[in-house]
Amino acid sequence: MRRIAVPERPDWRDQARAVGFGFHTMYGAPYWVDDAAYAFSLAEIEDRIEDPSEQLHALCLDLVAEVVADNRALRRLAIPETAWDVVRASWEAGDRHLYGRFDLAYDGTGPAKLLEYNADTPTSIFEAAFFQHNWLIGQQAAGVLPPGTDQFNLLQECLVEAFAHFPRDRLFHFACWTDNPEDRGTVAYLMDCAAQAGHQVHLLDIRAIGTDQAGHFTDEADRVITRCFKLYPWEDLLREPFARALAPGIWVEPPWKALLSNKGILPLLWERHAGHPNLLPAFFADDPQAAALDHAVVKPVFGREGGNVAIRRNGTVTDRTGGDYADGPQIVQAYAPLFAGEGGHAVLGSWVVGDRAAGLGVREDAGRITRDSTRFVPHIITAD
Repeated sequence: MRRIAVPERPDWRDQARAVGFGFHTMYGAPYWVDDAAYAFSLAEIEDRIEDPSEQLHALCLDLVAEVVADNRALRRLAIPETAWDVVRASWEAGDRHLYGRFDLAYDGTGPAKLLEYNADTPTSIFEAAFFQHNWLIGQQAAGVLPPGTDQFNLLQECLVEAFAHFPRDRLFHFACWTDNPEDRGTVAYLMDCAAQAGHQVHLLDIRAIGTDQAGHFTDEADRVITRCFKLYPWEDLLREPFARALAPGIWVEPPWKALLSNKGILPLLWERHAGHPNLLPAFFADDPQAAALDHAVVKPVFGREGGNVAIRRNGTVTDRTGGDYADGPQIVQAYAPLFAGEGGHAVLGSWVVGDRAAGLGVREDAGRITRDSTRFVPHIITAD
């Protein structure tokens, strides 16, 4: 693994605008990086990223099967008791899931380490699936990269295939906060994949969802919602006043994904698979073993985008972020170094679509805690 410099495509911003990638700059700073790439060997992709991701996903599914039957485990994950029935029913009904992203620490040596599983509302899928492929083709056409240069990127075809497994017998709603450019862009891309799979699709602002007298969720035209992708976290949705109307068989991601998008799975996985090469020691914050970790990361169970994360070493906090998640339960995970280079600290986002490892996206941050100010950098697979 190494970071390389490449010439910036002179028209990449125009290309981004043409395909709806309006959030290539966010918060007044560049988000998409066009003049650099991360280079991996094929062996690194296959042995250090692809295979471990599928193994980790399988361990996570085994964990769900255990947790849904264990009230104590549901409490440890801070799942509201009022939601237990719908989470269980969703799993037992075999509600189909779509995708997720493992965030991995890998610096080019040793096995990749699981930092967390973004299994419910992961963004950066458009960048990983479409625009970095666009970058690859453009750089090959310009002679910057040799013909045949590859990427670990089967995302678009896997997404279309995954959507094809959902019956095409009803309108497929896609809901998000449409005023947010990143959320809207993510959902627009997924809608396009669903349409390619033969679905009728409809974009819906999540704030416009209502209920009818029978307790069914409805859209802005009072149509009953019978299948809906929602870019809205389960940890929030399960605590909304209308959560009592939730039912299995409607939502993508399904209610049982509330268990895997929860950082509480990290200590539960370690309990069951201590010593696994791709797992880090992790404990709930009230576990005495948590205090024994000399170099550790403290994370909120329900945190997002690096909020309220702290890195501590020998009892001293060396890095800390603010946020809105300080009051919830926490876990403590052993520290794993990220790749550090000219662009900062890089975290690997390994995508799973259905049950298949399907692609890679690399994000880098100036600090050691990956936040919402990260930059997305494309990658290539080299022949050496």
